[in-house]
Amino acid sequence: MPLISIVTPSHNSARFVSETIQSVLDQSFVEWEMIIVDDFSTDDSVEMIKAFVERDSRINLIRLTKNSGAALARNAAIEVAKGRYIAFLDSDDLWLPYKLEKQLAFMQANNYPFAYTAYDKIDEEGLVLGRIGAPGKVSYSDLLKTCSIGCLTAMYDADFFGKIYMPVNTKREDFATWLKLLKEVDYAYGLNENLAQYRVYKNQTSANKAKMAKENWRLYRDVERLSFLTATYYFSHYAIRGFLRTKFPVLARRLGMLD
Repeated sequence: MPLISIVTPSHNSARFVSETIQSVLDQSFVEWEMIIVDDFSTDDSVEMIKAFVERDSRINLIRLTKNSGAALARNAAIEVAKGRYIAFLDSDDLWLPYKLEKQLAFMQANNYPFAYTAYDKIDEEGLVLGRIGAPGKVSYSDLLKTCSIGCLTAMYDADFFGKIYMPVNTKREDFATWLKLLKEVDYAYGLNENLAQYRVYKNQTSANKAKMAKENWRLYRDVERLSFLTATYYFSHYAIRGFLRTKFPVLARRLGMLD
């Protein structure tokens, strides 16, 4: 029985998925299962994943019959997960070799049911662009101001929470999931050590940022059901922090917004 279940949605990920899977195979901690859910890919990624499945019985592939989005793909993996701990890794991101070992030890030594780590941002070629730190702890209110938990670093104890599924009525499904968990506990706890690498793409433009801001507002109002004034308060924090991180990164770092 695996101790950790790794949830990996995949859609047309042929360029990076082999590297992602290899980063799991390279983990110093070995009691895991990796559940990859193919979201109706049209490239060669399924064949690439199958090659790993044939080599290692800890890797499992689920294929969806239509393109359903990351939330439904992750939920399909969570549904069949056997591990006590649920961890997340998208098909273009990477883990460093001691990620699972160090994060699990951090959680078990302190009896933390929900934890995350710091991580690097990398470009399409794997070059490090910058660091995103992990605050020592965040509450529900803290997280509403800015989502400081990277999906590729989050891990929760399903024995404590039960299986928590991602909401499908928002494009900020990971953010919404962390908020759901933080309604059950006072804090999520951060291990401020770079243990993962998040891939950033050239086509991530200001238009994407505008869409993300709109989705954040929808999350506050439609998912969390915050009042207009409360949503405006938290959105102002989100907007100001985002502006400073983008336009004045040195100042943002001094204010603790980058690490």
